[in-house]
Amino acid sequence: MGFSLGLTGGGGALLAVPLLIYGLGVPARDAVGISLITVGVTSLAGFLQRVGRRQVEIPAGLLFAAAGMSVAPLGSWLARRIPDPVLLGMFALLMLLIAVRMWTNASGHANEFSLSIDDDTGPACRRDPLGELRLTSHCALLLAGIGIATGLLTGLFGVGGGFIIVPALVTLSGMGMQRAIGTSLLIVSLVSVSGVASYLAAGEDLPISMTGIFIVGSVAGLFVGSRLSRRVSGPLLHRIFAAVIVFVAAYVLVRTLWR
Repeated sequence: MGFSLGLTGGGGALLAVPLLIYGLGVPARDAVGISLITVGVTSLAGFLQRVGRRQVEIPAGLLFAAAGMSVAPLGSWLARRIPDPVLLGMFALLMLLIAVRMWTNASGHANEFSLSIDDDTGPACRRDPLGELRLTSHCALLLAGIGIATGLLTGLFGVGGGFIIVPALVTLSGMGMQRAIGTSLLIVSLVSVSGVASYLAAGEDLPISMTGIFIVGSVAGLFVGSRLSRRVSGPLLHRIFAAVIVFVAAYVLVRTLWR
């Protein structure tokens, strides 16, 4: 999980939840809670690492995060009311969609998904001559809308949402990849706080020792991934990661349908 967060700004929790469930026999709801708190702590560590390098755009990140935090409790509430097999089936379908998107982006077709105000004006979020983002009302609404989708997925599945946040920041705001990853880590850490708070407020318990070990390993992987992200070209790694996600998603679907 940490390696993926450091390398691409998201995606690790997609593997963490099924591995906790099928590899360690953790109940689905406990796996979501462990994933939530681990994503939050690991993302915070990554944000603190990158903010010193000026690789974080805090205003855009706070707007995005505020929208996500407002609906993350709703996602947690829904997760407690959906039967485990249905929740896992939905999670597997989400994994497949993300894998397709990662493979497409790695193939150089990300621009097909870019959003704009209209055909003539280009990206919805513009920058001034100094490179600072202009948060117009239209730009803010788009970022907030994607933040809401991210928060819902965070609460529902225990994922950080970086696989949505990073492409959105790059295509909507013209943000460079490294700054998009740093800003994504800020957003994920804040949205995860909201999801964890609602999870605990509902009376759910977290296995402390397992969660602690998971966090230690994730933070260690984060620093390795961050270092590698500055040295290795991303497309091949994205394709490999997408292939792994497809394999795990297929396994989850087979296990869920078999049950």
